[in-house]
Amino acid sequence: MPATIVVGTQWGDEGKGKFTDLLAGEMSMVVRYQGGHNAGHTLVVDGESFALQLVPSGVLYEHVTPVIGNGVVVDPRVLIAEMDMLESRGVSTGRLRLSGNAHLILPYHQELDALHERHLGKNRLGTTKRGIGPAYADRAMRVGLRVQDLLDPKIFRQKLGAVLEHTNRVLTRVFNRLPVDADEIATEYLDVCAPRLIPHIADAVALVHDELEAGRNVLMEGAQATFLDLDHGTYPFVTSSNPVAGGACTGAGIGPRHVDRVIGIAKAYVTRVGAGPFPTELFDDIGDHLVDVGHEYGTNTGRRRRPGWLDAVMLRYATRVNSLSELAITKLDVLDGLETIRVCVAYEANGERHDQLPYHQSVLHRASPVYEEMPGWLTDLSEVTERSQLPAEAEAYLTFIEQQVGVPVGMVGVGPGRRQVVRFHA
Repeated sequence: MPATIVVGTQWGDEGKGKFTDLLAGEMSMVVRYQGGHNAGHTLVVDGESFALQLVPSGVLYEHVTPVIGNGVVVDPRVLIAEMDMLESRGVSTGRLRLSGNAHLILPYHQELDALHERHLGKNRLGTTKRGIGPAYADRAMRVGLRVQDLLDPKIFRQKLGAVLEHTNRVLTRVFNRLPVDADEIATEYLDVCAPRLIPHIADAVALVHDELEAGRNVLMEGAQATFLDLDHGTYPFVTSSNPVAGGACTGAGIGPRHVDRVIGIAKAYVTRVGAGPFPTELFDDIGDHLVDVGHEYGTNTGRRRRPGWLDAVMLRYATRVNSLSELAITKLDVLDGLETIRVCVAYEANGERHDQLPYHQSVLHRASPVYEEMPGWLTDLSEVTERSQLPAEAEAYLTFIEQQVGVPVGMVGVGPGRRQVVRFHA
């Protein structure tokens, strides 16, 4: 069977975990293909919340094999803590598989992350300081340590010693910090972490292809979203990997012919965390309403998210670069109490109208939104289970999004619970 990709279409926090969890029930495998523990998602099952950072959403289903792919950077300590949390709550992690080609986050990555951010001053990027960027940088420089190195203590120590020759010079001479002790890291990672993770280390590429060749359903799950993509996002205010659908191929080890469904997740409004351009950002009571009703605070950091109206210009771009086959709209219920709803349909900058996303960052930073206004529905959607039950105004809002973007809306979230979803298409 072909693979399905779930991808965020905004700046993250769209609610990908909820829809991945929903779709996982129809899958035999869920693969996390990029990112690290800088992005979390919250699943609500029978009133119980599960905040996950690294473990794929499919872990909550007994028939699903959750796989952390080669495109992910993994802090073993965080992964073990997450596994322990799940086990303590009755969720087995015995089926979890971890790609031997995934790269390791080491303690000095986190220290470098914080130091780089601090030295950027007013130009800081808003990183979570979890070591994600430095780990990906080491991967690109070909000096990173991989999960498979935990299987060979001699190789682990050799690679660690080699990379620390450079890293310690940076820490001591550039940042005036103490050098990192290689023996301390090796002891923690080899003696404490490795025994816990070795039973889960596998050839993830082989696992994925075995499922596909057997005709079973595989779901690819990314972290962050299109506009945090290293190549296609609002650079430099982006993450260090490729959350777009193409990243699923490299991060899981499959070719594009295996993919026939790409579901773009979009919140019914927009939020982002950290610095960067945001044409539809709201600083008024409506923005506060979106934050308060939508509980818009980071799963990992607790930071207040920046709120704004839905941006169809962004969605058009996300549709293109991801080859979206459909949209899933989350948190439609957060708009229940608004009399008027706006959608950005174009930008104005330098006296020109832009119906497509400007490629030049200076234009985007100066862009003003061009809005279309629609009446709100002032009705509680939380109990809606069928499309026919939606108020006419909510139906019109979704139809307008479809017309603006050019792909159908396949699912709509009307609350945080697993069952609070309206499916539009089979």
